[in-house]
Order: sequence, then structure tokens, then C-alpha cells
Amino acid sequence: MRTPAPARSKRRWTDSPHLWFWIFVGPFLVGLTVFVLVPIVWSVWLSFYEARNTVTPTEFVGLRNYTNMLSDPAFRSSLGTFVVFALFIVPTTFVISLGLAVLVNGATRGRSFFRSVFFLPTACSYVVAAMIWRGSLFSGVSSGAINTVLGTVGIAPVAWLSVVDPPWYWLVITTARLWLQVGFFMVLFLAALQRIPRTMYEAAALDGAVGWKAFRYITVPQLKATSTAVLLLLLVNAFQAFDEFYNLMSSTGGYPPYARPPLVYLYYTALGDVQDFGNGSAGAVILTLMIALFALAQGRLTGIGRRED
Repeated sequence: MRTPAPARSKRRWTDSPHLWFWIFVGPFLVGLTVFVLVPIVWSVWLSFYEARNTVTPTEFVGLRNYTNMLSDPAFRSSLGTFVVFALFIVPTTFVISLGLAVLVNGATRGRSFFRSVFFLPTACSYVVAAMIWRGSLFSGVSSGAINTVLGTVGIAPVAWLSVVDPPWYWLVITTARLWLQVGFFMVLFLAALQRIPRTMYEAAALDGAVGWKAFRYITVPQLKATSTAVLLLLLVNAFQAFDEFYNLMSSTGGYPPYARPPLVYLYYTALGDVQDFGNGSAGAVILTLMIALFALAQGRLTGIGRRED
């Protein structure tokens, strides 16, 4: 007698292993395409056209917008502003965040408390922080917190954001950025420190390598990958500086000619009175290429991505 074949279960469309992948990833891909990829491609396209007060130009100008931007003293000055800002903010943030991570990691009590306290400013908006720095801490009147403290020791109030010689506005801008981002990078270093085996320090202590020697010969080499990532993130963040500069330095009369980073300059170029989207897009492409070149140079210097022997 022949045994009947078992009935095959009907496969439903919801059983597809790829269905749920596209359900979860699809909205993200749509948003990435609409709000990131399409604007990037459109910006590159606009950079080759004469595009004043329109985003659908018809006059092709080739590389003229790029030559205009590279020959513009104001654009080159904005790049110089970035260099000054990056030369200070990148190493300073790196050193402070690493030092705080080492101190918090070595704390025997209250580690979670201090980690939360230092990380908390990261949740604050750059716009809100800039308003606090401008309106409360570094206000140019005697009622400002810093000027009040200076007044107690007989120092006259300082117009922090309008004095060019000496350029006190750099103190306001850099302290706001440090307060906002040090905690985030401290957490990155702290996570890397906690992955270092304690046995390495114990073995080094037997050979007399404690304190600074242990930090130099064990901690620093073990943090190489994290340090490279932190430096790259800090450099990209410095290139993208906009909120604190714009909200600290701008006023009803416009933006002063000093302390103008590239994004602030491009903002006024593309969205100002002229609305020159062609030159603005060319400047954005130049800035993007600079970020890519700096990232590649850093990767070459630090050896990131290099195959281990």
C-alpha cells in the first residue's frame, strides 16, 4: 500500500526572510535618498551652472563657480578661520576628554555619577548653549556672569563678542564648543579604557611600569583605534561648525566680517540677498573635498585600515 505524501504547507508572503529587512530598513533608505543623496547630487549639478535665485538653472558655466570661490578673499578667509578653530579645538578636546576618561575610569566611587555629569551637556542643543553663553555668561554688560566675576577683582567689563584686538570672541566660541562635546568623546575613551585587560597593567607593575610609564606604554597604544576615530570625528565636526558661530556672532545688523567659518560664509552666499546657489554649491563641494582629503591624510598618518603583518 502506497503511503500518501505529506501535505506541503503553503508559504505565505510574510514568511520571506527579506520582507522584514526592507520593512525596517526601507524608511531609512527613503529618507537617506530624499534628504541626503538627492541634495548632494543636486548641489554638485548646481555648481556647474549660473544659478542665482533659482534651483533650476539653464546656463552651463563649467568650472567658473569653482574659480570664483577659490579666488574670493572672503571664502579663503573663512577657510583660515576654520584652520585657526580646528588647530585649537581638535587637540584641546582630545586631551581634555582623554584626561577626564582616565580620571573617571580610575575612580573607585561615583564613576557612574561623574560619567553622567560630564556627558550631560551633550544633550544640550548648540543653539541653546550659544544663547546661554551670549546672554548670561559672556554678555558684554556688567550683568553678565563673567563680567560680574571680573568686576569683583576690579577689572572693567569686556565686550567679549565685539572686541577684535584682542580677539576675545574666540574664548566664547571655543569654551561653548568644549562644554558641548568633551563629554561625548570622554565616553568613547572611557569605553575603550574599560576594554583594556587589567592583567596587562598587573604584568607591567611587576616590571616597575606604573603611573606615567603604564599610561605611555600600555594605555596609549591600546587606544590607537579609538584615538584615530576621535580625531577624525573632531576634524569633521570642526569643518561643520555653524550653530555656535552663527548664534553667537550674528545680530540684527548681520554677521561681522571676522570669525566667519566656511558654513556661515556659504549660508550667506546661498541664502543671502543674492541667493547664489551656483557659487554656494561650488563652495560646498570644495569643502567636502577638503574634508575627504584631510580624512585620507589622517588615515595614512595613523595607519587606519592598514593590514597588520
